[in-house]
Amino acid sequence: MDELSLHILDIAQNSIVANSTLVEIIITENTFDNLYTIIIKDDGNGMTKDIVEIVSDPFYTTRRTRKVGMGLSLFKMAAELTGGSFQIDSLVNVGTSVRAQFTNDHIDRAPLGNIVDTLCILVLNEQNIDIYYEHNYNDQQFIFDTRTVKEILDGVSFSDNSVLEWIKQYIKEGINTMYKEENK
Repeated sequence: MDELSLHILDIAQNSIVANSTLVEIIITENTFDNLYTIIIKDDGNGMTKDIVEIVSDPFYTTRRTRKVGMGLSLFKMAAELTGGSFQIDSLVNVGTSVRAQFTNDHIDRAPLGNIVDTLCILVLNEQNIDIYYEHNYNDQQFIFDTRTVKEILDGVSFSDNSVLEWIKQYIKEGINTMYKEENK
């Protein structure tokens, strides 16, 4: 995958399949320490210790449509190619946390890509699941939380075009503002 946002989408889809009600996506860009960290947490079914040990193997999958599971293994490889690290923690009936840490300025670190569209896909397709997105850039922070948006919308669907466009603009402007504030 050429963009980290595609890895995030893939892992979040795993969370959805695991019956999560909340998926948290946390990105931390720390240019001072030269680290780029992505954490994806859910409150889904979780995995046993045995499954956690093999889940990032490309030849392991729970899917019936194919015999390989490339998502986690590619995400792990992407992090490790930059001298970074990869970790999965999971408890049955509690949830799973996937953490990938990259060397920020490494030539092999893929760009984040279109995180706005990734979040909109998750929001649009999974209205019964809440998405919490936190993006940190050094000392700046942007947060998007569907629980807050649902309160404001009071029953209006995310699939309404004007709502989806507002969400897209809100996320885009929030991220852009975060970078601008940091670079003042």
